[in-house]
Amino acid sequence: MPALADVPPDGTPAGRGMARYGKVSVLQPCRSMTTYLSAFLHNPPRRPLYLAAAIAMYLTIITIGNIPGARADIGAYAPGAVLHSIAYAVLAALWFTGSRGGPLARAGKAVLAVAAMGAGDEFVQSFFPYRGASIHDWAVDVGAAIVAGSLLSLLAARTTVPVSR
Repeated sequence: MPALADVPPDGTPAGRGMARYGKVSVLQPCRSMTTYLSAFLHNPPRRPLYLAAAIAMYLTIITIGNIPGARADIGAYAPGAVLHSIAYAVLAALWFTGSRGGPLARAGKAVLAVAAMGAGDEFVQSFFPYRGASIHDWAVDVGAAIVAGSLLSLLAARTTVPVSR
């Protein structure tokens, strides 16, 4: 049972007239976070925006990643596997939130989209003499998408869909 505290909605100190404010759960911030997460995972009006952001990010990754010396410069801060994992997990999250369907279908779409994007990235890299295509990088991309898609699928299945209208 969560601890309850007398807290007025305006945040004024407890005192006279507190009975009219009632009890407020100390765990209220957790509920608002769940509401925020639910809105993020189940927000149909923003789906095109999430997909557009994923495509823009992918094009940015390809563009910046193929600038001579840029990959080596950023590699000083993080290894290639870490960069691939983070970038393609974010791409999977954006694709997941932009997709329609149930949580598992959305996760599957995100993994397939990232697999195609990762293959496209490696294909483009094969044309540059200072870059090289790597099946290992593609596998890291797909692995990151599987982890991100699975986590988001679990979260989406556990959150409620906000009722609008």
